[in-house]
Amino acid sequence: MPPIMWADRQKSLRILHVSGDFPDCMEHAKTPVIQSLLKLTDSQFEHRVVSLNRVFPTIGVITKREHWVRSEPFEWGQAWAYHAPPNGIAHATILSRLGDYLAENLQTAPPELLIGHKLTIEGIAVARAAAQLGVPYAITIQGNTDTRILAARPDLERTFARIFHEAAVVFAFAPWALTKVEKRLGARKGATHLLPCPTDLDEPLAPIEDGDALVTTFHLRHHKNKNLAAIAQALKQLKSTGYVVPFSLIGGGSEKAEKECRNTLASIPSAILEGALDRQQLQSRMNRAIGFVLPSHRETFGLVFVEALFAGLPIIYPANRAVSGYFEHAPFAIAVEPTDKAALAAAMTELMRNETEFKSALKDWQLSTHAQQFTRKLIAQKFTNSLKLAMRNSNPI
Repeated sequence: MPPIMWADRQKSLRILHVSGDFPDCMEHAKTPVIQSLLKLTDSQFEHRVVSLNRVFPTIGVITKREHWVRSEPFEWGQAWAYHAPPNGIAHATILSRLGDYLAENLQTAPPELLIGHKLTIEGIAVARAAAQLGVPYAITIQGNTDTRILAARPDLERTFARIFHEAAVVFAFAPWALTKVEKRLGARKGATHLLPCPTDLDEPLAPIEDGDALVTTFHLRHHKNKNLAAIAQALKQLKSTGYVVPFSLIGGGSEKAEKECRNTLASIPSAILEGALDRQQLQSRMNRAIGFVLPSHRETFGLVFVEALFAGLPIIYPANRAVSGYFEHAPFAIAVEPTDKAALAAAMTELMRNETEFKSALKDWQLSTHAQQFTRKLIAQKFTNSLKLAMRNSNPI
């Protein structure tokens, strides 16, 4: 496997990221969140990425060193396809072996910092490699995956705790995820920061009164996780009480996914599918609405909630997921349990009845320092300062 190449071997701020959620030459359709963070800070650091792609092994391949990891170069570094059994079998063993490969790859030109973009997966490999290279490491907490694996693998709790507490810095995308991790692994003494995901739609549009509908947006193939069925049931419940609620679903997808969504909303005449919109069209469309509704079953951060707020829309979001912890006392952000259809219907009613009041409070929030923490400028600043401090203050692991 060829070593990772640095553009400037004399540059003293080299960071190697390991992420399974980075668009690469093997899989383009991955979330761009980590990539966005790197783009925001590429003037400060020389970022390189090992982008992980797990494949299930054929018999015997996992024992053959030359076949176990396949590497392809791409713009940001290397894409690795690694063989691992399903259902978490040999989870720590496989990822520790990846850490050995990583250290070997970086031996001749190690970075100043390694970052694993999930505690319970990439963190295992990164902590292993950092120990061998004698450099500090950082991790990000991604709530959906990390809390699920922590709950499923109590046998690895000591391993996860060591990785968590020995990291030079820990970033969590949302407060709820950090709370759950610290409840299980203990509170950190080292540097720990909340780092919202950046969005290109961070220029606020002032809310407007008398919106035309409640709206949601997602790729239609995700309608089950996004809980469209619960939205339909809540709308049906409101309809039975004489409350007709205009509702629009924004998003594209295959014919099959579109048909499934239409069938789910078939009993709601006031519900329509608007199709896909580009980024600016999406912000403008949300600005014309009453409120935004997305009671997802699983959501690490839910960038779209912040985008809705910047577009001038009050939101309904899933409790103990997504942006939970950021808006606990904000009247324009209502948390509901995804399985509670009655609570969802009540929240929808609240958005409509209190539209003027909620949007007035939201307008004030858009101009506040609290809102500024979700802008790219402040996110980049916090990320940059924290990484530089980690490099300066950390002793070799």
